[in-house]
Amino acid sequence: MSDLLVSIRHAKPDDAPALSRVFDAAWREAYLGIIPGVTLDKMFSRRSPRWWRSTVSRGRPLVVLDIGEGAVGYASYGRCRDRSLPANGEIDELYLLPEYQGIGFGRRLFNAVRNDLKDRGLDRVVVWALEDNERACAFYESMGGRTVAHVEERIGQKPLAKVAYLFR
Repeated sequence: MSDLLVSIRHAKPDDAPALSRVFDAAWREAYLGIIPGVTLDKMFSRRSPRWWRSTVSRGRPLVVLDIGEGAVGYASYGRCRDRSLPANGEIDELYLLPEYQGIGFGRRLFNAVRNDLKDRGLDRVVVWALEDNERACAFYESMGGRTVAHVEERIGQKPLAKVAYLFR
């Protein structure tokens, strides 16, 4: 019998290829048919391992969910970037490889990030999700998020509705 070592840790430059892989797979699964194909392809090409290596070195926190063999998920977060919202913290992105979704790892990663934000004095946290991404919306609602804002954003040439979830 083997034990599975699961850890949530700060990302390192060596995680860049895995982060790129997670981004690509998670976004294909989540946004195919929602975000126009050409726009989605451009996003994939921009988020190369080189981009991730640079991002890991910046100041905004980025953590990975590591299942013993490297990153299978990630979250980026920090201060809320939209002062019009009743939040002081924000989770910018939270994604897992599709095969690790729906089995509790997303909850674990979300809770770890929320705890880190609380430790930083950021106790009112907002997360944005595309309204058409039903799985993400259901996840944030199941975690106790309440809707505090709706906006429309053009992604490519397509207007897409976004919803903000607040967690206290």
